[in-house]
Amino acid sequence: MGDVLAGIHAAWEFESDALVIRFERGIRTPKLYQVLRERRVPYEALASVTLTPGKRGTVVLHAVPRPGADPLMEAAAGQLKESSDPYRLVLPTDRETLAEYYRDELRALLPPEPGAAGAAGHGAGGPYDALDALDGHGGPDGHGGLGGPDRGGVLDALGGAEDPYGAGGAVAPAERFLVAPPSGPLSFKAYDGKASFDGRAEVSFRWFWTGASSEKWKAGDQTFSVRDLCGIEWRSPDVFDGHLRLLARDGGPRPTQPDHDPASVVFGLGYGLVHESLPFAAAVLAAIRSSDRAPVPVGSRTPGAVAERIRHLGELHRAGLVTDEEFSTKKAELLAEL
Repeated sequence: MGDVLAGIHAAWEFESDALVIRFERGIRTPKLYQVLRERRVPYEALASVTLTPGKRGTVVLHAVPRPGADPLMEAAAGQLKESSDPYRLVLPTDRETLAEYYRDELRALLPPEPGAAGAAGHGAGGPYDALDALDGHGGPDGHGGLGGPDRGGVLDALGGAEDPYGAGGAVAPAERFLVAPPSGPLSFKAYDGKASFDGRAEVSFRWFWTGASSEKWKAGDQTFSVRDLCGIEWRSPDVFDGHLRLLARDGGPRPTQPDHDPASVVFGLGYGLVHESLPFAAAVLAAIRSSDRAPVPVGSRTPGAVAERIRHLGELHRAGLVTDEEFSTKKAELLAEL
């Protein structure tokens, strides 16, 4: 066991090849921390380490992950609040000297980037040197990850990154995820449906009568093969248009509004909370990246799964949301999957 530095709501243990972050499970601990429980971060997954003044007599030790290294931060795409950032360790100011020591020790363990002396966290400086400017969050230029042009959470599982840490291109994006995705939850309730993931091959959406749009009801419950996806779009439930959208590899047209898109579930007050939907999105994203490297074989639907979808289709038919012809066609398609 290596040295341990305990802070508020979390503790860092310094192993020979990785930083292990363990989170408290107390009532005041952010719910995302409670869900994550523990994260093992190889030193090669980190870009730099900073130390900055915190709020109300605290200092903040921040391990900045490399772009593309952690599926959780890639899915978050800069939308996490500082209080929920799992890479921040808050300490009382009377432990600042100790924090400086561990900051320097951790920097020394990070793999140097070619031509990146100073820029990637190895330069000399005082307790709050120029590297501390890398500690920004919350805006469009935070943990941008593999986002789209607006850096709002559109993630391409195959793409690169746009120098999110302001290091002039010195910090190279990771070629693969180096941090394991969260172990759960693998299902959550959105406003218009329940999202489920089997942890490996399939994502499914089952619509709620109370929230789903007519477009989603007509499309029926959805099941997506991970191998047919290229990425995810997670928009925080803390904003007005929060949602989780699955992005298909074929790149075909899709509805602009997530509440009309059968490949999306939308969030709402009390639905799709960060500690539920973000770990889910990270797990799906990690599976997509894994399928890019080694395609996951997916067999025919199980009889039970097909029977459940036919049952739900019958409910739509009885409710008048699908015609007789649509019911017969879709039922035949489902039976053909056996």
